[in-house]
Amino acid sequence: MSAELYLEALETPRGRGGRAPDVFSPTGWVPMREYPLDEPVDFAIVGTGAGGGTLAAKLAEAGFSVVAFDAGAWWRPLSEFASDEEHQQKLFWTDERVCSGDNPLVLGTNNSGKAVGGSTVHYAMVSLRFRPEWFRSRSLLGYGVDWPIDWQDMWHYYREVEQELGISGPVRYPWGPKRPRYPYRQHELNASALALARACEAQGIDWTSTPLATLSAPREQAPPCVYRGFCVTGCSTNAKQSVLNTWLPRALKAGAEVRDLAMVGRIETAPDGLASGVHYHRDGSWHFQRARHVVVAGYAIETPRLLLNSACPRYPDGLANSSGLVGKNLMVHSNQAAWGLVDDEIRWYKGPPSLAISEHWNYCDDNKDFFGGYAFMSQGPLPAAWAETQVGNRGLWGQALVDEMEKYNHQVGLKIVGETLPQERNRVSLADERDAYGLPIARVSYSFCDNDLRLINHAMRFLRGGLEGIDAREIWSETEGTAHLMGTARMGNDPRTSVVNADCRSWDIRNLWICDGSVFPTSGGVNPSLTIQAIACRTADRIGDMARRGEL
Repeated sequence: MSAELYLEALETPRGRGGRAPDVFSPTGWVPMREYPLDEPVDFAIVGTGAGGGTLAAKLAEAGFSVVAFDAGAWWRPLSEFASDEEHQQKLFWTDERVCSGDNPLVLGTNNSGKAVGGSTVHYAMVSLRFRPEWFRSRSLLGYGVDWPIDWQDMWHYYREVEQELGISGPVRYPWGPKRPRYPYRQHELNASALALARACEAQGIDWTSTPLATLSAPREQAPPCVYRGFCVTGCSTNAKQSVLNTWLPRALKAGAEVRDLAMVGRIETAPDGLASGVHYHRDGSWHFQRARHVVVAGYAIETPRLLLNSACPRYPDGLANSSGLVGKNLMVHSNQAAWGLVDDEIRWYKGPPSLAISEHWNYCDDNKDFFGGYAFMSQGPLPAAWAETQVGNRGLWGQALVDEMEKYNHQVGLKIVGETLPQERNRVSLADERDAYGLPIARVSYSFCDNDLRLINHAMRFLRGGLEGIDAREIWSETEGTAHLMGTARMGNDPRTSVVNADCRSWDIRNLWICDGSVFPTSGGVNPSLTIQAIACRTADRIGDMARRGEL
């Protein structure tokens, strides 16, 4: 088969053009299955991102019938993605939410997605493993809560995901236990990454090239990265290895169905208290899909919103909520930055934005006045995003903004992904306002705690010191900003203090599962996508084991 026909197969969406098309499998063309609405499926999965899309592939390959729903469209990168920041806003979940708290979150572009493939369609591809001690942070490090999953178990699943995504990374990763080589060689460093390297060396700490889910060499019919720089607005070449072009093609070839533009509004429960299916809105009307099991994978805002919106007489406080913790313990990553100007021409937009990284303060616990850790990475914001930073953080406008943008190609930046602590006061609940479907929208309350602020202050001092070490001038700090969303349906060993068990199975409703970043008990100081996919792989394997033992 030619590369053109193969890419056409991967590029053809379902749902927007009527009948589902055929897809190409390793053994040839196979018809795409569509399940009748009145036929119960084994698993109805709400969300097709890092959790739901990965789980759909693994479950379908295990022989289960699967229908996955996504509220967003099924985009075709080669023909429908533009090198235009404004146009690509179509990838983000920008529906109205009510945000409050001491540090109200800005939701949308960098922390949620509304498309088949979820946030991975526009993520920065940074693919990092949790520090092993974080899975026992309460027992070993004195803060947070312990996970019910062992780090060595997760190490196995991290490897599975890294192989599936074709991660490009360094031969030797400087931190944590020894690990096998990444599937693909590391990417060449751009000038922004080399600035981070010099900043680290000036302060006497390690750095490395960042493990990234974008190809550094051809992979079957997928091309290598050409360093266009539009990574966080959607890769138009398919070099980025997202759920959209890795796990989901596997799911479809194994017989799963994906329904795009399908907003799930409620999970139905039967008289016996079990989940019986999902109500979803598509093509202008509401439909019901019967299912033997329901998986919620809508991420840390929409997952609790759906569970709470599914309240019924038997479960008046929402589904899976006997602990009262659905929606609580929302966590983000602090995402502050330090910026400066150098004489050398940097042109930081060339290539993925975070080609170099240091995890020093994730693994070093000395001389800290805070619990937890943070990674920091080189930066490469595109022009419109950089202009928004100048307006929003520095108040520049008019000629002052024009003058600052003239310096664009000489800017350098270091930005953190910082751990925040779980707090019950940080939560997702239902607002009085309703959306276009008549559903209560999410109310999101968030406040940093003292420990979070100490971590941020430490990071800002350190990043400024790094920029001073490379003779940057006009240094300033961006003290606002958060990224990623975690928590609100944490996993644990005790139904009184968690929502799901280690297998992501609800304590309250045995055929209701939650599989996304909302199950994180703690946030760690690294991007969450690799861990979410690893959890999904583990959950699928556990479900398969249960099925073989007759325990589903």
